[in-house]
Amino acid sequence: LDKNCFPQKVRKKKQKYFLHHSPYIIIVLSTQHFSPFLKKSRNILIRNRKDTNFLSFQRIRRKMQPLGAEVHQRIARISAHLYPSNPQMGDGSILERTNCRAKGGAAGFKVAILGAAGGIGQPLAMLMKMNPLVSVLHLYDVVNAPGVTADISHMDTGAVVRGFLGQSELEGALTGMDLVIIPAGIPRKPGMTRDDLFKINAGIVRTLCEGIAKCCPNAIVNLISNPVNSTVPIAAEVFKKAGTYDPKKLLGVTSLDVVRANTFVAEVLGLDPREVEVPVVGGHAGLTILPLLSQVKPPCSFTHEETEYLTKRIQDGGTEVVEAKKGAGSATLSMAYAAVKFADVCLKGLRGDAGVVACAFVASQVTELPFFASKVRLGRTGAEEVYQLGPLNEYERIGLEKAKKELAESIQKGISFIRN
Repeated sequence: LDKNCFPQKVRKKKQKYFLHHSPYIIIVLSTQHFSPFLKKSRNILIRNRKDTNFLSFQRIRRKMQPLGAEVHQRIARISAHLYPSNPQMGDGSILERTNCRAKGGAAGFKVAILGAAGGIGQPLAMLMKMNPLVSVLHLYDVVNAPGVTADISHMDTGAVVRGFLGQSELEGALTGMDLVIIPAGIPRKPGMTRDDLFKINAGIVRTLCEGIAKCCPNAIVNLISNPVNSTVPIAAEVFKKAGTYDPKKLLGVTSLDVVRANTFVAEVLGLDPREVEVPVVGGHAGLTILPLLSQVKPPCSFTHEETEYLTKRIQDGGTEVVEAKKGAGSATLSMAYAAVKFADVCLKGLRGDAGVVACAFVASQVTELPFFASKVRLGRTGAEEVYQLGPLNEYERIGLEKAKKELAESIQKGISFIRN
């Protein structure tokens, strides 16, 4: 600032300059952000016009040196957190919002969570806010989205958080997204199976996927809403009708089954669960969940009793949590953790990392079924390769046949919901 543009009495003020910048207010910004264009070290307080007796801002601005690009970015990042719901600060304003950068300076990814105010959605949103690969995080729900957004936006991590409430704001939540995570739907209650959720959750998934097809057809979709064995086929049919279906980009999240398998096997072996890897194939409900214990890493062998115990516990893991909570909820926290692990590998695949592999329920030719959960290699276009099952022992072959029979019915149920 050129101090000569101020009246004499103002130049005598040593502590602060008072400037008008209608209609927005920035309170005491550190001078280090303005060093490229300030001649003297000062703090700046921008106040409303009615609070100042000085020259008009337009006259002062003519005396200011041009702002550098770096300074623009700094101011914009501040404004992004002050005004997260507005696409820009105002017409003609230099304080336009930009997205924060991911760790290391590289551009991050834009992620939307549909159902962000629910039991899974809230911890999922918190954990995604902590992910250094995320630059923009959109939180959508039909209730309570503003509160969750305000809460999570206070976390001092890089991602810019924006909230969207209700059907009318779904389009804004989805536009331009790289990854869409869908935990929306009602939770399981004691005595309920995943199929009991079908009638309600099927309609929710259909509506959300119609929005995805319209607003971000190239986004990778991580579908958590149960029953996954049916909701993934529903999503596929919606995308086919819209002409946007890409089987590589539609991924049913079965990572909770893998997380449970790693944990339970580690307990039996006395190992750290982080050192254990158990492939889980088939589907994401009951008998369709098939852990391949013969392929555990590190290699080990189990007795028949251990195999039956582990398989049964992995298959019934969700029921175990529902009963333990006694009607107060389902496996929300562990599901959020597992979903974030899977979302992270999807983002690493989008980034172009090599050797990114995880289990997911996808369009598949591994069996005669149109969808099947198995290991997939993730890349810039989604599930770029679906791996075969590998050698199975007799117990696993029998389990596979049982899983396929039940899985076929669930898949057809989802397809019929849209076609009929």
